[in-house]
Amino acid sequence: MPSASAPAREAVAPRRRGWRALLAWPRVRFWLIVTLVWALLRTASTDTGLGIWLLRCGLVTALAVLAFGVLEQWPRRLPQRLPRWVAQLLAVALVIPPAAYAAYALTLGTWDVAARGAEYARGFDILAFMGVLLGPWMALVALLRQREAFAREQALAFALERSELERRALDARMKLLQAQVEPHFLFNTLANVRTLVRRTGSAQATAVLDSLIHYLRAAVPRLDGGASRFADERALVQAYLEVMHLRMPDRLQFVIEVDEAALALHCPAAAVLTLVENAIRHGIDPAEDGGRIEVGVRRVGERVLVRVADSGIGLPATGTGRSRPGEPAAGGTGLANLRERLALAFGGDATLTLAARAPRGTLATLDLPATAAPGP
Repeated sequence: MPSASAPAREAVAPRRRGWRALLAWPRVRFWLIVTLVWALLRTASTDTGLGIWLLRCGLVTALAVLAFGVLEQWPRRLPQRLPRWVAQLLAVALVIPPAAYAAYALTLGTWDVAARGAEYARGFDILAFMGVLLGPWMALVALLRQREAFAREQALAFALERSELERRALDARMKLLQAQVEPHFLFNTLANVRTLVRRTGSAQATAVLDSLIHYLRAAVPRLDGGASRFADERALVQAYLEVMHLRMPDRLQFVIEVDEAALALHCPAAAVLTLVENAIRHGIDPAEDGGRIEVGVRRVGERVLVRVADSGIGLPATGTGRSRPGEPAAGGTGLANLRERLALAFGGDATLTLAARAPRGTLATLDLPATAAPGP
């Protein structure tokens, strides 16, 4: 089973190994730049043409870069007291003198460079000296840049791994919050059924149980906090209100209207149900003569507006307020739960508003981005 950090490791490209790494473009680019600069400097201080110096400096630089790259990978294991970076610097310093001699020999057409005169012997000495003096320093700079690149890769891998773990934690938190939505209503309803069976006989209890079955059929497939659409939410709210209507047939009326354009859009599971349940519990139930609940969902451009209005007892004096998910605002545990789930799903791009209605009652408005429901 893959670990949580697997996606992070896959997101960072593995470092090249083998001969392909020796011919990677950054190395070729470094070789071209050093060769050109070095050849221009030597051309400016001698009578030899630029082409000859390009050949000489290019060969020396190529062999130094090759030695640096070979010692970077081979041998696989070095003596414990010899760090690999030290071996690389030594390889560059040791390969430059024979490389400089070979470069002179090839351009002069003879391996006896000294026989061509003191001027050529002095030119070889200068070329070898400059290479030995500057080569290890350039190799050291390359090593530092490699360490910086590796550190950036590690930082990116750690950031991706942390992001993956945070995402999984949010998913787990979302499922936990979703699991907390349903049991309260379910257990309360089952307690009501038990009371009805004891008090009124089986006919009314059977009707309540039938409505409860419809509700559970709509609710159970989404108890895992998975993807939900407004079409699913409409069926859930319809079943819930039918159960509530059987509990108080003379005290509850309701109407549900969902825009066709919003049916296929994403809705956080039980978001509308939470608003309806809150209206029943804190508005209709405490009212002596009950009241009416109106549920409306419509799409407005790139937003979806959800309105749950009731004619119950209304909000307390300090209960009106507007908040974005994650901010404290009015409402009980159910609304606090909803705000946290919205914050996990949309960040700050969702707004929940509670407002008093005239002459009495409460209006809850949810403003969400219009996004397509995730696939199964």
